[in-house]
Amino acid sequence: MLRKNLKPILLVLICLVLASLFLMTFYVMPRAGIGPAQPISFSHRLHAGVKRIDCRFCHPYVDRSAFPGIAPVEKCLFCHKHIIAKHPEILKEHRYFNSNTSTPWRKTTFVPEHVLFNHQRHIRKQIQCEQCHGEIRKMDRIPKNRFKMSFCIECHREKKANLDCWLACHS
Repeated sequence: MLRKNLKPILLVLICLVLASLFLMTFYVMPRAGIGPAQPISFSHRLHAGVKRIDCRFCHPYVDRSAFPGIAPVEKCLFCHKHIIAKHPEILKEHRYFNSNTSTPWRKTTFVPEHVLFNHQRHIRKQIQCEQCHGEIRKMDRIPKNRFKMSFCIECHREKKANLDCWLACHS
């Protein structure tokens, strides 16, 4: 009985494998490493790369706070009241502004809660954003990044920086 059904079973298995490979190739792999979709399609590649807008314009607290901050709606509209003002994504931004609502950006970079990371210290030591965040200027969507202790320790060792747990990160 099994011998009789062997060809159809093999044919079904081969089709399932091929269908799985197709789905992986065209739907899963292109999205690997891409962070969450944002409420407004924002391209770091365009703004930070092509237009060369400094990171600090949109992340105003990065050099004086533990949190970098995110541009308020008004800052986006500073340019976009005049530049591609009728683009569908910019119209979304106008709706947030008109309703006095902050844009609900989705977080992409995560540091464990017990770590007191300070951008200011790193900027003072002239560590470039790309060293931790990657080539943001070449990305449309920012991938999710969960920083692990090993990443930080490796960098601190490389730069001969403080490795004392309580003075460096956990104070």
